[in-house]
Amino acid sequence: MTAVTPLRRAGAAVPVQLPAAPARTAAAPGGEEREICAITRATVQAAVEVLAGTRPIHQLARRLDQRCLTVLQHRAALTRRVAARAPRKMGLLHRNASVRSVRACAVAPDIYEASAVVIDELRVRAVAVRLERSKNVWRVTALEIG
Repeated sequence: MTAVTPLRRAGAAVPVQLPAAPARTAAAPGGEEREICAITRATVQAAVEVLAGTRPIHQLARRLDQRCLTVLQHRAALTRRVAARAPRKMGLLHRNASVRSVRACAVAPDIYEASAVVIDELRVRAVAVRLERSKNVWRVTALEIG
């Protein structure tokens, strides 16, 4: 499909045919980027809830690779240990967290990196995520919670 766009040359409009932009579909990169943002939002929300102790870690087993799962489990144990010894205000760490925004960027075919902003009762945090597609399933291969 083509579109006719008038170009101005020395005060006169000359019609020139330019190729029209292709219509975006669900398989287009924009649809894939929305899917990545949705996966990132849900995964980050769940990870922060694991750190807060309100969600079991095994619910993330399908989304995170084994290394990320182990690191998150270790950090959750440390967070619980510190919260048990700390004053009342520190016990609210990671409580009532919500994902404010998510941005994603394609690094290579089947690899995306995304960032999220998470707000909890005490502070605002940044989260970085790397997702890789394997056998048509997106898995988080890197998760850094600030």
